[in-house]
Amino acid sequence: MSAFNYRKYPAYPRFNKPDRRWPEQEITCAPNWCSVDLRDGNQALIEPMTPEQKLQMFKLLVEVGFKEIEVGFPAASQLDFDFVRQLVEQDLIPEDVTIQVLTQARETLIARSFESLKGAKRAIMHLYNSTSRVQREQVFKQSKDDIKNLAVQGAEWVKQYAAQQADTVWRFQYSPESFTGTEMDYALEVCNAVIDVWQPTPENPVIINLPATVEMTTPNVYADQIEWLCDHIKNRAAIVISLHTHNDRGCGVAAAELGVMAGADRVEGTLLGNGERTGNMDIVTMAMNLYSRGVDPQLNFSKMDNIIHTVETCTQLKVHPRHPYAGELVFAAFSGSHQDAINKCFNHYVEGDSWEVAYLPIDPRDIGRNYQQVIRINSQSGKGGVAYVMKQQTGMQIPRWLQVDFSPHVQVQAENKKTEISSNNIAMLFASTYINILPAMQLESYSASHKNNRDQLSATIKIQNQFLKIKGQGKGMLDAFVSALSVTIKQPLILIEYNEHSLGRDEQAEAVAYVQLSVNGNRVCAVAKSGDIVKASFQAVLNACGRSEVILPSDKKVS
Repeated sequence: MSAFNYRKYPAYPRFNKPDRRWPEQEITCAPNWCSVDLRDGNQALIEPMTPEQKLQMFKLLVEVGFKEIEVGFPAASQLDFDFVRQLVEQDLIPEDVTIQVLTQARETLIARSFESLKGAKRAIMHLYNSTSRVQREQVFKQSKDDIKNLAVQGAEWVKQYAAQQADTVWRFQYSPESFTGTEMDYALEVCNAVIDVWQPTPENPVIINLPATVEMTTPNVYADQIEWLCDHIKNRAAIVISLHTHNDRGCGVAAAELGVMAGADRVEGTLLGNGERTGNMDIVTMAMNLYSRGVDPQLNFSKMDNIIHTVETCTQLKVHPRHPYAGELVFAAFSGSHQDAINKCFNHYVEGDSWEVAYLPIDPRDIGRNYQQVIRINSQSGKGGVAYVMKQQTGMQIPRWLQVDFSPHVQVQAENKKTEISSNNIAMLFASTYINILPAMQLESYSASHKNNRDQLSATIKIQNQFLKIKGQGKGMLDAFVSALSVTIKQPLILIEYNEHSLGRDEQAEAVAYVQLSVNGNRVCAVAKSGDIVKASFQAVLNACGRSEVILPSDKKVS
């Protein structure tokens, strides 16, 4: 028998709900969002976040607009415990934000979790235990009653320990882990038993979180299950039904959307979908789906490049260029017919009208992109040919992202001259566009050292016969230089792309550095050459600032 054998996988049990109502519903307002980037997302990383990265991520989540943030599993990790204490003791939690911690239904872990939250003004204690048939029978080897009793006992411990910390405003949350692998009547039985312990009211509701810990079937079945449980759970007016979907079948967002249509009030997920296996539900995608249909998502993703930069820095995971809404290429049209249709729609579009542009579900400017990133020239319409000429003429191996930026300059010149542009003219146009920038700051000197896994940098910059000394640190010399320059000019600089290579094969050959920089939210490309690749990379950053007309603060200049 072939190793690729579909017969060993049984069909998901049929869930019969002929009275379903959710297909007729529309999502007209955003659910309550809870980010689990710092817990579920963090535990899925090859290298978990450092305390500094956790704090950077927490600040991003607050800036985006999350009001509920699961910040860790403090009973399972000393780092998580210390991070929760840092947030509380340093008063880093805004008044309108509630932090959440996760704990298993064991008294020692529950006690440790409450200890981590001493002094918190508001907090959600998230209790869970697995209820699925597979876990009961093969992992725990316990009966249904045993598993239910574990949940009930855990709920009682949560209630008792909360009473001992009465200065905190507590909310309780329960998750029957692997809900989608649990018989629905039994899942309901366990949830109702926990509710009986906590005795919620509409003024003080509890959260019942129904996780698709492993996505097992199509989203419509999950929606049926959510609607059925909403119809049958005790004291529905005092219950917040929450969803926590995973993406094993690639339908995490769809399952969450249908679950909200089926009556759920709240959604847990991560930015850009990081999570175990194929990931958690992607809140960026779901929120932007709402946004694209005229629903306020209650989250602000207008600075998408900054969000991507922070997430990539903290998770050490690159965002796929085709990732919905966020990817580098999601608004790019390489097909000539697509470009033509988009261009014609742009010609009809009047600012303030409803957005109706072919192939573009949203206006790229809403998330900080520009139209230059939409109408792009590929190898069939000029980009590949320009790159080939530049390599033959100058030895430069222009990276793909710079090919895209440079091609429109070539096309403009071609249209103005109404004739062929020679290889020499293309090289001259490239140099005047990206290298010979006036007025641009010039790198005079630099020195660097390495300490505590960080590069320490000191550099001197010259502009208009005046000199400036800057200092910074970072993960690598270029990161330290960008950081130091950003602080000095008092404008946010983010290095988006970087490439380098030698222009020859011997040790004396010049090197060339290519950068794409976000300067105060605007993307700009630049290039520099030098016998020292580090100097070339620094000068390329300065050239990008020159192209952006960055003004050096007068109080920073030293004659």
